[in-house]
Amino acid sequence: MSLTAGIVGLPNVGKSTLFNAITKSKVLAENYPFATIEPNVGIVEIKDPRVDELVKIYNPRSVVRTTFSFTDIAGLVKGASRGEGLGNQFLSHIRNVDAICHVVRCFDDPNITHVDGSVDPSRDIETIQLELIFADLEMIEKRIPKIEKKAQLKVDDEAVTEYDLLLKLKEHLLKGKPARSLTYSDREVLLLKHYQLLTMKPVVYVANVGELDVVKGNAYVDEVKKIAIQERSEVLTICAKIEEELADLEPEDKAMFLAEMGLNESGLDRLVKTTYYLLELATFLTAGEKEVRAWTFKRGMKAPECAGIIHTDFERGFIRAEIMSFDDLMKYGNVAKVKEAGRYRIEGKDYVVQDGDIIYFRFNV
Repeated sequence: MSLTAGIVGLPNVGKSTLFNAITKSKVLAENYPFATIEPNVGIVEIKDPRVDELVKIYNPRSVVRTTFSFTDIAGLVKGASRGEGLGNQFLSHIRNVDAICHVVRCFDDPNITHVDGSVDPSRDIETIQLELIFADLEMIEKRIPKIEKKAQLKVDDEAVTEYDLLLKLKEHLLKGKPARSLTYSDREVLLLKHYQLLTMKPVVYVANVGELDVVKGNAYVDEVKKIAIQERSEVLTICAKIEEELADLEPEDKAMFLAEMGLNESGLDRLVKTTYYLLELATFLTAGEKEVRAWTFKRGMKAPECAGIIHTDFERGFIRAEIMSFDDLMKYGNVAKVKEAGRYRIEGKDYVVQDGDIIYFRFNV
């Protein structure tokens, strides 16, 4: 299960600079709108210290980490939902990602042109948000007439639920509020999955600041945080220029640089953790002399479903899962001692996999 995040924002807010940093790519990052025409896709390995510890124990022939796919989506402008700028192709790229990293300019620099002439995070967020809302509204308004008669006649319970949901959503969107800020029943959540609403996608606001504000933030960042609280999103304060410098450093130099800046970890690491949290993702591990590997799964998934992430045959022929936690392996030192301590478990089809589980799946097909 690979995680895909789309980097969006107005032109000249630092999107491509951030993308360059996190993927060590060198895509076009110029001081004018539409420098990024086609979406650039970069895949980065997710740093997980647990994998490093397992490598020390097993000395495997291969190591596979989980990955994070970033898509740098060209700068949206006002009217994109009606085809302005580069128009609906941007919106289609956003529809294909799991989460949105919305880069917001939170720095002053007279040498970098702002598409609207001044720095105003609230206005910039609203510009992007409204374009996504308009796209969602268009889809909903096309669907309502198709189920209206059936819903009003009450001949189909699901049609009634869907119709009421769409009317509620339409009213909410018309107020300029994203779909994710509404509360839904479990049944409504299932119905919404068919729509792939843009404003339903989880959002991390990336407040791009100058070097001096990367630790404490500034008044612009405070604006972004207020908006994020209202719509149940997250905010990360990052200096894209610093991240770009970090990308070219060796691990030891990077750690020293971060310490000098008063930071514990890079912006990329924080971005991954935050997006994992928003998407309710976690990691289980498989380990042996042949391979140590990390696997991404959705929290709440049961053992057979996680087995299916490795291979469909594993899920189809699932017998049991042999499990120990990473923490127990670190505590006791090796598998034999974990077993002696009674911490090595046999779990069946109903076991809900936990973050950090080290699993060996038994199956038969």
